Amino acid sequence: MEPSVGATMMLMGSILALPFLTFFTAVRIWPSLIIRAYNWWMRLKLGLTIRYSYSGGYCFCYFTRGTPGGTTPSLLLLHGFSASKDMWLPFVKYLPVDQHVLCVDMPGHEGTSRTGSDDYSIRGQVARIHQFVQSVGLDKRPFHLVGTSMGGNVAGVYAATYQPYLSGVTLMCPSGLVYPTETEFIVRLREMEKNPGDYSISLIPSTDQELEDMLRLCCYKPLKLPRQVLRGLLDNRMRHNHFYKELFMELVEEKSRHSLQEALHLITSPLQVIWGKQDKVLDASGASALKAGVPHSQLFLLDDCGHTIALERPRTAAQLVMDFLSAQKVCNKNVEEKNSGDYK
Repeated sequence: MEPSVGATMMLMGSILALPFLTFFTAVRIWPSLIIRAYNWWMRLKLGLTIRYSYSGGYCFCYFTRGTPGGTTPSLLLLHGFSASKDMWLPFVKYLPVDQHVLCVDMPGHEGTSRTGSDDYSIRGQVARIHQFVQSVGLDKRPFHLVGTSMGGNVAGVYAATYQPYLSGVTLMCPSGLVYPTETEFIVRLREMEKNPGDYSISLIPSTDQELEDMLRLCCYKPLKLPRQVLRGLLDNRMRHNHFYKELFMELVEEKSRHSLQEALHLITSPLQVIWGKQDKVLDASGASALKAGVPHSQLFLLDDCGHTIALERPRTAAQLVMDFLSAQKVCNKNVEEKNSGDYK
């Protein structure tokens, strides 16, 4: 006896619904799948390709788009502490589609090799980033380096160490400076040094509440994210918390704490500084310290913006970087003509 049309339709509907049911069930059990699926979709939408580069037994994971040799220099983007290359997705969205761009996982993060403390100091990370530059052939032509927070610290020290390889550098709210005004976050770090056995690090959350507190610290306006997305973010981070703590303690050591400040006098490349006025992690007064150390730098302070510029103001940040690259292409002296500005 042949099945009825209705029964056949119900069977087909059940078969088609099965993958969706499986996915949503998995999301409830493993909420991190939401974040991974979103990042995969955004990379696909933006035409980004995940690649791996192996050099001397070390593995670098990065994504890239475009080809070198265009009218503007290649862009290499360095993310901040406990983030990954995917933090740049909102920023890359507003770059020209023909702009050659690479975003690499910093040492120990996500898909890049995790070794030991020697690689986690700022100088150690600078050495690894130069190893990456050479392994993917970025050293064949001057490129533009962009770094945020910890990545900004690394980018600045890289500029002081490997100037001939760069056409210019952009630092977004970098660490590693002596800040004229200290945030509550920095004050707590000082207290932590006095009582190293009794502390919690606000950038390394272990609970839903701690994650929400971290997002409020890093962003000017609180992010209104669904509970399951927050759980996914936390789930993605928790398995790396031991590494994050090891890295954090290395970064606050004396040899890394003011590494950018100590290297400012060696930076000769065209320098752009972008800072959120409402940064509660690293106070925007650090911009004046950069300006004093590198007088030829170009400074932009962003209104209604906190520490996570690439997330909060990606369109503005991307436009500022591309304008800076265009100015260098037309005439290098144009970089110095406008040395300050506020953006709404």
